[in-house]
Amino acid sequence: MKLQISIDGRTYDIDVEVTEEDYAPRGRSYLLPYPETPTTISLPGGGTGAPAAAKAEGPVDEEKVCRSPVAGMVIRIDVQPGQKVEAGGQVMVLEAMKMETNVVAPVAGTVKAIKAAQGDGVKVNQVLVEFE
Repeated sequence: MKLQISIDGRTYDIDVEVTEEDYAPRGRSYLLPYPETPTTISLPGGGTGAPAAAKAEGPVDEEKVCRSPVAGMVIRIDVQPGQKVEAGGQVMVLEAMKMETNVVAPVAGTVKAIKAAQGDGVKVNQVLVEFE
């Protein structure tokens, strides 16, 4: 099989050898949204498995926040409250599975609050930075 790849503006023609056919059936994949509200489950012995209460936050203006793209740990914060940031400017670095992920500002603005500290574990889609 012949493929054509472009890297740094240069185009390469490559030959790929297929050693065996992949006849495995492919199932559909679905992205499931995170539940908006925490759920409570009943445990044996009468206890409940209510999740730990998180900080109560009101509605968030999605155009003025930067969310975590991965679950990981904050290893460096590159901005401070009051600092102006351009769209695409780096705000922090996360580490997940020994790989670093640069988190960049989705919009230009002034940093209002930083919602995570160095060394904190963060979840996917967690608000990391709020902008004014």
